Amino acid sequence: MPLFRMRCARLARIIGVLVIAGFIAGGLAACSAIKLAYNNLPEVSYWWLDSYMDFDGTQTPRVRDGLTQVLEWHRQNELPKLIDLLRQTHTLAGDEVTPAQACELVESIQARLLALAERAVSAGADVALTLTDAQLAHLERKYARVNADYGKEWVALSPKDLREKRYEQLLDRSEDFYGQLDPAQRDLLRRQVAQSSFDPREIDANRKTRQQEILALLRRLQAEKNAPAEAQAAVRAFVRRVAEPTGAARERRLALQEESCRNIAELHNQTTPAQRSKARQRLQGYEDDLRDLASAL
Repeated sequence: MPLFRMRCARLARIIGVLVIAGFIAGGLAACSAIKLAYNNLPEVSYWWLDSYMDFDGTQTPRVRDGLTQVLEWHRQNELPKLIDLLRQTHTLAGDEVTPAQACELVESIQARLLALAERAVSAGADVALTLTDAQLAHLERKYARVNADYGKEWVALSPKDLREKRYEQLLDRSEDFYGQLDPAQRDLLRRQVAQSSFDPREIDANRKTRQQEILALLRRLQAEKNAPAEAQAAVRAFVRRVAEPTGAARERRLALQEESCRNIAELHNQTTPAQRSKARQRLQGYEDDLRDLASAL
């Protein structure tokens, strides 16, 4: 199902960001170079993180070591669970699915990401305690550039252009998974986009709020000179709050998730036997890749 179509660089970001401070991103990477990408995650993640933090000579080996440890833990403990999840999805992909089944998969992925975040808290908090004022200023400038790029790419679009961009994005992901969609399936995608509550302004505002919370947390850790255990507890609490929001934030997240699950199920249920066969072959390929990675211990 399209849920599993994400870029390898995304997986690098997931593990990298989690190691620094346990900040959740995510998904399951699925691309032809998955084994190469996975095995090189410590290196790729380090350079991505360094673009945000500008590590010094004493921090670099700690970050690299933390990334390597998290990856090896993930290989040993989490890959088998992801393989089981792929096996379940492979079975479901051959038949019609319900929105509830799609949401069950989403929740399973979220559980695995939270487990990864909590494992990474120790290394992330330890590095966070060493950050300088200059590095936090560097991070703030990086956030500003990232936000400006997102604003140009999404927020500044007219409603018509936004719908077209979203449609092309979903079409690309869906056809990568199922093969070419027919006109009726494409019309369905367009209707889903037109009816979607996706709002890049909301995403932009939420991300900026989260960035300010991250900066405030890092500055507090720096100023208070916490013991490692206290810093880990603070980062862990932040991770939990992001992963399990309450109140209106929780209701909004659930509404968006349910919309996505309905759309995934509706499109999948309109696919042909040949398209479902292609999807099952793709899932089997992902499973085979993960099995190879898990066996390389």
